[in-house]
Amino acid sequence: MTAAAREFDLVIIGSGSGNSIPDDRFADRSIAIIDRGVYDGAYGGTCLNIGCIPTKMFVYPADVADEARDGARLGVDSSVAGTRWADIRDRVFGRIDPISAGGLRYRVEDCPNITVFQQDATFISPDGDLHRLTLADGTVVAARQVVIAAGSRPVIPPVIAESGVAFHTNDDIMRLPELPARVVIVGSGYIAAEFAHVFSGLGSAVTVVARGPRLLRAQDDTISHRFTEIVTRRWDVRLGTEVRAARNVGAGVEVDLTDGTTVAADVLLVATGRRPNGDGLGVSAAGLELDDAGRVPVDPHQRTPVRGIYALGDVSSHYLLKHVANHEARVVQANLLADWDSPVATSDHRFVPGAVFTRPQVASVGLTEAQARRRGLDVAVKVQTYGDVAYGWAMEDTEGLCKLIADRSTGLLVGAHLLGYQASALIQSVITAMSFSIPVREMARGQYWIHPALPELIENALLGLDL
Repeated sequence: MTAAAREFDLVIIGSGSGNSIPDDRFADRSIAIIDRGVYDGAYGGTCLNIGCIPTKMFVYPADVADEARDGARLGVDSSVAGTRWADIRDRVFGRIDPISAGGLRYRVEDCPNITVFQQDATFISPDGDLHRLTLADGTVVAARQVVIAAGSRPVIPPVIAESGVAFHTNDDIMRLPELPARVVIVGSGYIAAEFAHVFSGLGSAVTVVARGPRLLRAQDDTISHRFTEIVTRRWDVRLGTEVRAARNVGAGVEVDLTDGTTVAADVLLVATGRRPNGDGLGVSAAGLELDDAGRVPVDPHQRTPVRGIYALGDVSSHYLLKHVANHEARVVQANLLADWDSPVATSDHRFVPGAVFTRPQVASVGLTEAQARRRGLDVAVKVQTYGDVAYGWAMEDTEGLCKLIADRSTGLLVGAHLLGYQASALIQSVITAMSFSIPVREMARGQYWIHPALPELIENALLGLDL
């Protein structure tokens, strides 16, 4: 017999962006937050604990080390005497862990209307208009409003998962006790690229095993080709190659590849994509069916097909970006305070930017050139290199570039793709222009551009578009 349910006004599954929903406007509502954590005791989701924030705190020291090694080409004889992995790791988690613990403590001790359950949860059949979930300890919770914000998890290829080999993912790789001398990274996307930079910059020998012909294949072709060309001079990159077998050897691993070689390493990192966590929630019991990619389906108001159930973030979105999850959480928040049939907020996914914090940095927003042409747009394309502007000369930059794509019929940008120093910051002006429909000519000539600052890269690219 099913236990009697503890009834709440709202149940939120996930403590990442979902945790930001309850504010003072929800003070009169009883709320359950259910999240087993990305690891034992963790609160706050992937970004805080094992994703965006700690990875960038590792990326920055790797940037500093790489810049020191590059000094000679500028006439500065600098080098890296060494890196202290334990100090870097402890600086990162000495800040992250207290924030996570503090977030949990705040919800438990200072929010009397909120109950936190650090357990797995599974939907069971509803009771009228009450959606019900059973927790790992047998507790049943119920509410008329539910938010699914359960995130995603790493995908592990069967050849590795079934081999018995010791491997790491972004879940635990940053807490290694010491810097490995040799690292094998399986994957070719943004996680693989960022960790390849981290370990290479801090002193490890890195081998990247990529199934496809290039790294960062989700990027515009110009960016993907240039990035792959650059990093193959810095890392041992095996393109068009897969893992055939893997095994533990002493304290390390050996990986047999389909190119006929075997790579030995101290650590194996798997970065082959992520999978939404909706498949572990038993959503079919609530009347929901996942889509072909395993996502919880939502409409532009973040409503699922089941009345009273909303979803946001990685569990329902293909973007897998924290800023998207935060945006969607604000939409859900507003609509929870309104009526299901009269939503007041809509998600805006027109111009979603993203960045890869590797070396060199990559940032993009909007359509790739190939996507724009497939849509039948008459586009103007301009590729501007860092070395074409004065600050690029100062940097002796021979790698960076900016690619802008504009629709000739409207004079508006439809895509922007940067590779190079501080690409993640430089692209923001383009995001603004696209979001507020500022025409190319108005953006280029309707404002001052500081000379000789690096944003002149954007100015010159805008002026170079043949409209």
